[in-house]
Amino acid sequence: MTNDNSEAKRPSHPIQAVARRTGLSPDVLRAWERRYGAVKPERSDSRRRLYSDADIERLILLRRATQAGRAIGQLSGLSDQDLRLLVADDMESAAAAPPIEPVRGAEPSTVLEKASAAVRDLDAAQLQSVISAASLVVAPPVLVDRVLVPLMRSIGQQWLDGTLGIAHEHLASAIVRAVLSELARPRQVSADAPVLVVGTPARQVHELGALVVAATAAADGWRVVYVGADLPAAEIAAAADQSGARAVTLSITYPPDDRELAAELTELRRRLPKETSVVVGGLSATSYTESLAEIGALLVGDLPGLRSVLASLAFEKNGGAAA
Repeated sequence: MTNDNSEAKRPSHPIQAVARRTGLSPDVLRAWERRYGAVKPERSDSRRRLYSDADIERLILLRRATQAGRAIGQLSGLSDQDLRLLVADDMESAAAAPPIEPVRGAEPSTVLEKASAAVRDLDAAQLQSVISAASLVVAPPVLVDRVLVPLMRSIGQQWLDGTLGIAHEHLASAIVRAVLSELARPRQVSADAPVLVVGTPARQVHELGALVVAATAAADGWRVVYVGADLPAAEIAAAADQSGARAVTLSITYPPDDRELAAELTELRRRLPKETSVVVGGLSATSYTESLAEIGALLVGDLPGLRSVLASLAFEKNGGAAA
């Protein structure tokens, strides 16, 4: 891409500074460069990316255009001037649109409070109503991160404390599972979207964690193949092979002391192609740290960590240099 001001082409900004100025994470910056050629930063003597003022301006334009609902793949080939015109047109259209009334009670903290009260009251209809209403106005990642996951963690802790019973946990799990299943359902993605197989290994029968992963990956643009809970290594590997998966993600929740799981993990790694990554998370994942290290699995401890790993895997290219 050509820029108008030659002085603005001088690269001097490291990637962290660019991330702060543009509002784009370093992972997204690298991805937009590698996959779409959105900008082409130069490299320092130590191979670190250096961006110019013109690069930053272009990235800000691209961010604004994507926030308006446009796909980066359709924007990356546009000139800076065309991007300016497009963003200006989007801003004009947004200003002319009728204002959207704020939805009362849609703040995640409020939704979580109402959902928790419904669980305590064993009111399945109210819980369904609260979460369904929130899903219409709250972005899926926010709904998962700040409502569904905290809700189930809170219920689990209250069950351990004896303040809630098994019936409360079962009621909430059934409804949350249905919501997560809807968020994780197959959707239209780009033809070259990376494929992720998600499930739990043999004898791991709790699938809420896997559904959280599936919903999170789907929201991030992955083509998700959800294979469910309690699958032997051979079946998981077969699904990965047939779908051409870039990675397999496993949720390990309970039990934390399955002596046969190490052999399952080893078998899975043996059956998968070298280039297919294995990503593992869940409440009991750290109980199998040694086995996971032996197969080279990527261990994630929370949803931000999962998103970071998925972002890296989604745009990974052979020979690509990180900064």
